[in-house]
Amino acid sequence: MGNNVSANYHEIDVNGSHFEWDTERGDLKYEGDEALVFWINTAFKVFLDSIEEIAGKDETALVLESAGYRTGEIVSEFYHETIGKVEHIVSSLPNTYKTAGWGITTIIDVDEEENTAVVKIQNSWEYKINKEQKKHKEGTFIPGHWAGVFSGLFNEKVWYEVRKSQIEGDEYSEYVFSPSSITPKENIHDMIQEKKRRELIDLEKKVSERTKELQQMIKEISAPIIPVLDHILVIPLIGRYDEHRLDELMTKTLQKLPDYKANTLILDLTGIYEVDDFTIDLLHSMVKASRMLGVSCLLVGISPKLSMQVVQSSAELEGLTCFSTLKHGIHYALAREGLTIESQR
Repeated sequence: MGNNVSANYHEIDVNGSHFEWDTERGDLKYEGDEALVFWINTAFKVFLDSIEEIAGKDETALVLESAGYRTGEIVSEFYHETIGKVEHIVSSLPNTYKTAGWGITTIIDVDEEENTAVVKIQNSWEYKINKEQKKHKEGTFIPGHWAGVFSGLFNEKVWYEVRKSQIEGDEYSEYVFSPSSITPKENIHDMIQEKKRRELIDLEKKVSERTKELQQMIKEISAPIIPVLDHILVIPLIGRYDEHRLDELMTKTLQKLPDYKANTLILDLTGIYEVDDFTIDLLHSMVKASRMLGVSCLLVGISPKLSMQVVQSSAELEGLTCFSTLKHGIHYALAREGLTIESQR
């Protein structure tokens, strides 16, 4: 029955639960503590949808589970202080939750010696929201909440297992609680680590795919053989060479040279940024391999900076014919063929 103490104050007992309204102050109290009212299928749904949109589905589920657990601990602490005995608390909780709009709650079994419990819930607010969200997986707040409640009541960490799920087609949801080392804190840590692991795997996959693309691109554009005139070929060398690129260059050159019936191979070093011992060895290897096939090798495109690097390196280019420009190298190669370039007027 309702009792009006004043025009702005109202109170009522429902199913043994006490509600108070002070409309002048804009206060609502439930069981002596401040409360508020949400429309489940509209306002509260939008609230949860917004969190999920910002944080992500998995993250939101874990946040709700953790929040449920912690609120459950608060509930158990409150009832320990007000009622005391676990058996009396357990007998009063279903009525309290049903009156508060949490659905029809039935505590099927509680074993204080084994610290286990079984709870059945039908038409909970979480089920109603999940149904509006078109979800087909059991929510995490309410089972997490009851895990927190029983952890507090048993004074031991317990966790839940979903035995039945109303959102997944059962008539009601049923949770089994038992001692466990699992906690929301550990769940969050595990989820963060798993997320980092997945992100790292995705990143490694992208890097691997990109590396393969770049390697293929390098194979396609690295050291193309350019036939300038009959019997004269040019290979521009670009960038820095390592063992892999050297193998590619040597294999490609040795395979292609006989097809061109070349007499002269010109290696253009214009695109080489710096010379080290490995690069010098590369040039010597190219010259030797070309000679074995009866092809003379020239080096062109040697800049002043590059020449200084060659001088300062521990290797030498003895016995190699060198020119500063590709033009000079081509003229030299033509002269060896008994040809010249003449301009037409």
